[in-house]
Amino acid sequence: MSIEVRVARPTDAEAIQAIYAPVVADTTISFEEVPPSVEEMRRRITATLETYPYLVAVRDGQVLGYAYASQHRARNAYRWAVDVTVYIAETARRGGIGQRLYETLLPILARQGYSSAYAGITQPNAGSVGLHERMGFQHIGTFPQVGYKLGKWHDVGYWRLPLRELSTPPEEPVRFAILGH
Repeated sequence: MSIEVRVARPTDAEAIQAIYAPVVADTTISFEEVPPSVEEMRRRITATLETYPYLVAVRDGQVLGYAYASQHRARNAYRWAVDVTVYIAETARRGGIGQRLYETLLPILARQGYSSAYAGITQPNAGSVGLHERMGFQHIGTFPQVGYKLGKWHDVGYWRLPLRELSTPPEEPVRFAILGH
């Protein structure tokens, strides 16, 4: 059966939490140290959708992965940049789901008026680096030994993807909720 990519719903929180919890508990892919609850994931989905897209990939009614955008930095001059994140269920990795999610997410962000998408990837993570580079992201630098988790220090590399031509002055980004999703 084919993969459907759609906007996440608060009712997807349990499936999303089940994908994310082992990443938090057992890996350095996420620098969170305690897996968030289902209720916290529900809150995050709802809050994200006010401004940014939050998408899920579904096959046969099962959520296999998710992707979303978030604020890049708090200062107002950064408002044309977004951070992007994708997580895939361990049993569904390397099946093109991350690419499908990004093929949907990135054009939405461009339509919203964002100029660049950034991805931070804890090193090493060849799978995530490969996905981002296949999508056109370019490595722009690495923060050495920036995070401590699971008993050791970790580097985080950053990748950037231009989403649209820059204009001066730029038009204000449009909130995702306003796009009618």
